[in-house]
Amino acid sequence: MKNVIALLLLGGFSSWAAQAGELFLGPTLGADLQGLLSYAREHNPELAAMRYEADAAAQRVHPAAALPDPVLRTELMDITRQGTRNPSLLPSKVGGTQYTLMQSLPWFGKRDLQRGVADAQVVQANGQTSATWAELSSRIKSVYAMYYYLSHSERLTHETLDLMTSLEQVAQTRYANGLGAQQDVIRAQVEQTDLRTELLGLENEQHHAHGRLNTLLSRPAMAVLAQPASARPLPAEAQLDYPVLEEKLRARNPQLMMADARRDEAEKNRDMIFKNRYPDITLGVAPTQIGSRISEWDLMIEINIPLQQGVRRSQEREAEAMLAATGARKEAVLNQMLADLAESRSSLETARRTASLISTRLLPQAELTYQSALAGYETGKVDFATLLDAQRQILQARQRQLKAQLEAQLSLAEIERLLGEEL
Repeated sequence: MKNVIALLLLGGFSSWAAQAGELFLGPTLGADLQGLLSYAREHNPELAAMRYEADAAAQRVHPAAALPDPVLRTELMDITRQGTRNPSLLPSKVGGTQYTLMQSLPWFGKRDLQRGVADAQVVQANGQTSATWAELSSRIKSVYAMYYYLSHSERLTHETLDLMTSLEQVAQTRYANGLGAQQDVIRAQVEQTDLRTELLGLENEQHHAHGRLNTLLSRPAMAVLAQPASARPLPAEAQLDYPVLEEKLRARNPQLMMADARRDEAEKNRDMIFKNRYPDITLGVAPTQIGSRISEWDLMIEINIPLQQGVRRSQEREAEAMLAATGARKEAVLNQMLADLAESRSSLETARRTASLISTRLLPQAELTYQSALAGYETGKVDFATLLDAQRQILQARQRQLKAQLEAQLSLAEIERLLGEEL
């Protein structure tokens, strides 16, 4: 009892500590992608439903190969003793009582094939669970990447707005000293208004991303999420080698796993239909009671006669066609996924190279241009329009850098969805 009370107190303290930590330190869910994925894996109801269905499919394997229940039949014969007595339902009071115990036996191999069909359905259910998680995790990764992009775009716009405020002060100082035009001040104010308008749009888009992310986590749309701290690091180039990715896709993709299982199920069904050419058997034993003793024993065998050969041939051709269909469908799915994989890999590499080029070449050049233009404006050698253009180049370069990072993350999420695993 003391142990139970201690555990309850510990659990209550842990819950209070978590709430207090969130109250004083701020929410932690949303700060990184792995926390979101762990939360979704535990709380998403659709994923939970897939797990239950997979467990239900696993429970059907044993019954699929079991023998049918035996049948016991009791037959009271001559209940009036040839009309000499009143009718009776007591075995010892009738002319005779026959007890027949029967057991149906499927033809050799049918039970193994039925088990094989059930096993294939289990693989399909597990594959559907994996496919559901791959789709859900891919959507979470994509929305989180957008959430990160919008959050850092908003931060970048605020930084640009602060810079534009400083430029307005420089323009006002030059105008007050008779070195600049009032138009420069007005243009700086117009630029600030444009930036504030852009901030409103970013805030709205971030609100939508926040709601979508909570929806994927099965939380209220406006539940608190932390601001994303950083984007996921991209995998090394060796991990993105196309032959390696293709091999992983062929081996681990949930859709292909289900296609293989459907083909296996169709093959087992075809073999089972071909087994219907042979009869099932029912065996029985029938003791007969007369009075209070067993006086006779009968044995029986019952078989169904497969006379409807035309029906069976049609069923066999149907099974062959269904088997061929599953193979063709798998090939179509594989071809589409390989095309999607190649496209996503190319997009990821392009986005990675673009971000690197902007970081190493374009941004340093834009910053040098801006510093030069600012110095020139302060000395009267460059007009304000040139300074604004140089500042816009920095903003555009950083926005393009964020956009390239977003495209890389979206492509990575799609690749991992196709592979069914994280790189």
